[in-house]
Amino acid sequence: MEKILITLDDGSKKEFPKNITYYEISKSFNASKNTLGVKVKNEVFSLSDYATNSQTIKFIDCNDIIGNKIYKSGLEFLFEVALKEAYPELDINYQHSVPKGILGEVVGNKILTQEDLAKIKGIMARIVLEDKPIKKYNIRKKDAIRFYKDLNLDEKCENIENISDMVITLYELNGIYNYFYSDMPYSTGSITKYDIVYLGRNRFVFLIPNWHYNGEIPEYVHYDNIINSFLVGKNWLETLNMKYATSINNTVGNGSIKDFIKSCELVFNFNLTDVVKEITSNRNIKFVLIAGPSSSGKTTTTKRLASILRAQGFNPIKLSIDDFFVERDETPKDENGEYDFECLTAIDLNLFNNTLSNLLKGEKVNIPVYNFVSGKKEFGENSIKLEENSIILIEGLHALNDELLPIIDNKYKYKIYLSPFIPLNIDRHNYVSTTDLRLIRRIIRDNRTRNYDVNETIHRWQSVRNGEEKYIFPYIHQADKIINTALAYEIGVERVYVEPLLRSIKADSDYYEEARRLLNFLKIFYTIPGEYVTEDSILREFIGGYDD
Repeated sequence: MEKILITLDDGSKKEFPKNITYYEISKSFNASKNTLGVKVKNEVFSLSDYATNSQTIKFIDCNDIIGNKIYKSGLEFLFEVALKEAYPELDINYQHSVPKGILGEVVGNKILTQEDLAKIKGIMARIVLEDKPIKKYNIRKKDAIRFYKDLNLDEKCENIENISDMVITLYELNGIYNYFYSDMPYSTGSITKYDIVYLGRNRFVFLIPNWHYNGEIPEYVHYDNIINSFLVGKNWLETLNMKYATSINNTVGNGSIKDFIKSCELVFNFNLTDVVKEITSNRNIKFVLIAGPSSSGKTTTTKRLASILRAQGFNPIKLSIDDFFVERDETPKDENGEYDFECLTAIDLNLFNNTLSNLLKGEKVNIPVYNFVSGKKEFGENSIKLEENSIILIEGLHALNDELLPIIDNKYKYKIYLSPFIPLNIDRHNYVSTTDLRLIRRIIRDNRTRNYDVNETIHRWQSVRNGEEKYIFPYIHQADKIINTALAYEIGVERVYVEPLLRSIKADSDYYEEARRLLNFLKIFYTIPGEYVTEDSILREFIGGYDD
């Protein structure tokens, strides 16, 4: 029998028969029961895949980014299977990611109680204890279509019809079959950590281990305003019968996508106008602070708010917190000795507070412009004075944090949190990740405006997300308003720009697997020409165009 040599990343080595599963290899090496897959060079394989040649491997768990997605898919499947065992007539719709969790809704003719949830969780615990294998099947495309057609799951049929793959991967657990846009755990025994928070009305938040918390379950924080913002967008789409990605694809196919784009843009404009009404109805408000994670559209939203304010007779003045950075030699450093531009003390807080305090007193002040090449603030002729009809729009990472501007009374402030909560599902069990949407936006913008290689953007992404976890998400509850900056049609446009960039990532890149995962996600959506996007769309901040 032909042998292969498997080497672990720590140097341990063993010989195995050729075509052995990675699961059997993990058992031989006494890998943790929390192992979810292996990395071979820069490619991830599930434990049910086969090793066909000698290679060096690394076991991954939920602390790995890809491993975390595998774990999440396993938990979603586990809940679905337990729900079907307890209440066969019910189904689960996974709707959206929320901070530190997943929003889901059980659908059917029954309102669940806490006792019902306890029953489902008991079944989940039993299945985990049984360590049931999650079986992987690669089946012909036409058979997968027939299978879902028989179950009247039309959107799943259409998704499979719309992709070019001739083989579809399905997973089976306790007689339930489903597909997911990631690999699955080898068995249920690895899905040991999770929590389910019941929000009432059959809505749940599923909490999974998070690498920001050393693989532990984060404490649940309820963001009612974020969930409501998502549900408003979702309800609007449902009134148009545009619930799934296939609905958008159909508008492309039948030639009505331009009308849908106009509708999306109008709704976004209406939302901004409503925000301006709230701001201007309180004459105390002089400072509008705008925060959001990377690629949430802060620049365009700030411009658009300024335009609406100006049209209503106000004098909007835009300020960027980044222009108040401390000098480069005073910039704090992180634990790796690198400049930490995202921490609050990277801002010259004394200058920032004194400047805005003097503005409030009616004084004329000189606003700096930060030179990112020299690492110094430059003071030119940029002087402003707060008039009776002036409103200062302040955009930046720390805008929600009260420690940014403690010298100004809160009655003068109005805080806005932005994020693209795209209210569109791929199908009833697979949703569009906010994080993935923001990463796609950032890849396109970084390549266009900074000439960044896509590898560099993905490399920086984890550091960006770490900063968001520290400096934005803990302050969401302080926002007076949530603005959803997602456009339901945008992924079809972004695919045109980002797909070539992702395909440029070679197999020897550390980010090859992430690129493959995003490409696998994007193929579900029909492409939409960029010229269909309106001139003032928030999407122009990323793809470029008329307002660069």
